[in-house]
Amino acid sequence: MTSTGVTDEAEDSGPGGYAAARLRLLTEGARSGPPRRRALAELTDGWLAGLFGAATEEHTGISLVAVGGYGRGELSPRSDLDLLLLHDGRDDKAVAALADRLWYPVWDLGIDLDHSVRTPQQARKTAGQDLKVHLGLLDARHLAGDLGLTASLRTAVLADWRNQAPKRLPELRDLCAERAERQGELQFLLEPDLKEARGGLRDATALRAVAASWLADAPREGLAEARRHLLDVRDALHLATGRATDRLALQEQDQVAAELGLLDADALLRQVYEAARVISYAGDVTWREVGRVLRSRSVRPRLRAMMNGRNGGKPVAERSPLAEGVVEQDGEAVLARTARPERDPVLPLRAAAAAAQAGLPLSRHAVRRLATTARPLPTPWPAEAREQLVTLLGSGRPTVQVWEALEAEGLVTRLLPDWERVRCRPQRNAVHLWTVDRHLIETAVRAAGFTRRVHRPDLLLIAALLHDIGKGWPGDHSVAGETIARDVAARIGFDGADTAVLATLVRHHLLLVETATRRDLDDPATVRAVAQAVGTEHTLELLHALTEADALATGPAAWSSWRGSLVADLVKRVSGVLAGEPQPEAETAAPTAEQERLAVEAFRTGGPVLALRAQTEPPADSAPAPSSPASPSPPSSPSSADGPEPLGVELLIAVPDQAGVLPAVAGVLAMHRLTVRTAELRSVPLPDGVEGSVLLLDWRVAAQYGSLPQAARLRADLVRALDGTLDIAARLAERDAAHPRRRGVEPPPPRVTVAPAASRLATVIEVRAQDAPGLLFRLGRALEAAGVRVRSAHVSTLGANAVDAFYVTRGEGTPLPGDEAASVARGLEESLRT
Repeated sequence: MTSTGVTDEAEDSGPGGYAAARLRLLTEGARSGPPRRRALAELTDGWLAGLFGAATEEHTGISLVAVGGYGRGELSPRSDLDLLLLHDGRDDKAVAALADRLWYPVWDLGIDLDHSVRTPQQARKTAGQDLKVHLGLLDARHLAGDLGLTASLRTAVLADWRNQAPKRLPELRDLCAERAERQGELQFLLEPDLKEARGGLRDATALRAVAASWLADAPREGLAEARRHLLDVRDALHLATGRATDRLALQEQDQVAAELGLLDADALLRQVYEAARVISYAGDVTWREVGRVLRSRSVRPRLRAMMNGRNGGKPVAERSPLAEGVVEQDGEAVLARTARPERDPVLPLRAAAAAAQAGLPLSRHAVRRLATTARPLPTPWPAEAREQLVTLLGSGRPTVQVWEALEAEGLVTRLLPDWERVRCRPQRNAVHLWTVDRHLIETAVRAAGFTRRVHRPDLLLIAALLHDIGKGWPGDHSVAGETIARDVAARIGFDGADTAVLATLVRHHLLLVETATRRDLDDPATVRAVAQAVGTEHTLELLHALTEADALATGPAAWSSWRGSLVADLVKRVSGVLAGEPQPEAETAAPTAEQERLAVEAFRTGGPVLALRAQTEPPADSAPAPSSPASPSPPSSPSSADGPEPLGVELLIAVPDQAGVLPAVAGVLAMHRLTVRTAELRSVPLPDGVEGSVLLLDWRVAAQYGSLPQAARLRADLVRALDGTLDIAARLAERDAAHPRRRGVEPPPPRVTVAPAASRLATVIEVRAQDAPGLLFRLGRALEAAGVRVRSAHVSTLGANAVDAFYVTRGEGTPLPGDEAASVARGLEESLRT
């Protein structure tokens, strides 16, 4: 049925006919996108016009007007109707009665309605006071009644908008910026708001309003298509959820992708991100142009003439040179009049580097000219091209806007073809703030701050740009990235030795942080393995800087002073190996005098002894001051505002050797809402003449909320946990029941593996699971049930993911045989699944 036929049926059949025709239209599989939105608008137009005609015989001095999205004819399946009943100031009762006969049928069908009743003067006054009302009226469209009344309002509103543009456009810009601050950037969010986030439908509407002012215009290339994509996604979202929502939640993305005929949710997000990027870039360009025009208008004509004239016999320069073929003009980097992109293949990189170094945006017109006329670079690149790329990447924060300008016109993919696979690629991990491509640029921005601490800043910056380039390919992205890095490095002109270093950096960019947080650094096998992978001290220096830049560019959950101290400790040990310094062969360092005193006290009292101290730097060999069975807790704020950032609190526990220590301690800490960062357990022999042994636990903990609990309370609960009078599992279950966690997306199942050849004297079992209160307690109970001894535990939490490593042995202290290790891993995994 054609849209006209549907409209006729709706007019003939009243509300019921409209509802049936609307339902048929929304369930027609062959019609979607703009045709369906237009048909739905036409259907609704006809129905409302019929309601208007049935409610009044008046056709002069009163009209029904669609505004906002409905005025633009963009009705999604669950869109509300924005309607204005416009009248010439006639009797209020008659107008109110007419409004009731229009609004109530809409409400009766369950359609959301945004309505108003005004005279043209009232409408203009309200628009002058409320920017959002003014924006809605710019899209006013006549539905029924007095066409002249509607047309005169449209003309007046548009004239008001243009006359008031110098005042209203800055207000609109501030409104867009405030919304972006509140909602975030659409092109990076895993659950974006298609309408409100930066780069969404609201921003596209704002750009239409700017164009209507005649003050400036938005880049039109790709803008209409980007807007159409977002509207199509919103249509599919409404149909999938049956709700008027603009938030693309994770649990609906697969269904929305299927509705649009896309491969999967990642393909859907990538399409959304690409559209948002077009709108965001168009907004950046447009608002810069608005600012330039407003600044120009604010200069008095006489002063402007003086500026354009001569000053002391010297002309005032309108253009300032930045680099060969590149000048600054009106706050942007533009091409010089003598620039010849068709003869200068390095010009795109030179212009980009000059703009970034000057902290200026690269003119859209310059980028478009470079994209259409510049010659491709030869392979390998000339030295100047490579140097300009390094300069661009080393410019810090200004690199981002310049890189975005290059991407908007396809120049980045032309320079680096492998970039296409990571462009706009989502990262489904709450730790990551950015898409893959933006994360690479953010890493380069961070690395630019570390260029003074490495001997080869160029290799650091290129490694930052390429370290995750393998995420566009299947399999381990570090392995795939190594191959791509070799190819890219050779293409841009690095020699064989430098190419090998870059390949190593990309292949092992996760090595330091994963080893430092998941392995026993006192185990010589751990340090030797890292040294063998890195190869040289210069490469280690670069890898250390890359590791920190990568983590800082990932998000706040990926880096902390604690992680930094662990990585620095590992780098120091590996550097010693690479320098040929002798390494200790002993697996376990001898206990300090203080640790021995704690052990003796625990043996004497027959119960646990605790000591707490704040850590503001990596722990030294010394231990806390001598303690009684319950040493006083440190203050809740262990460092001053001007002092070093605390790394957490060191918790030393000495307890007579017995079964169940690990789950007991982990459970008590979970009860007191303490997060465990690292955990080391070892048996300490007592001094000569004293029989028996004591377990020494050296842990790093941090309070989840508020201040640390008193050591006396911890000790009291630990005593009860060890003697069986404190049911930790029941207490944790009771707390979870009282404060249930909100149900969200179903997390992936836990995975437990045995790390091959990770240690010579212990078996390393790695656990990856959803982080939750009491997780370490559950793991400790499962390991105790398996009959293995835990030598040390290395706990790492990234967002909602826990990644823990346990060094375990048999009772006599030897590693587990392969079959037994695999069995323990399977048992742990089963315990986490139940």
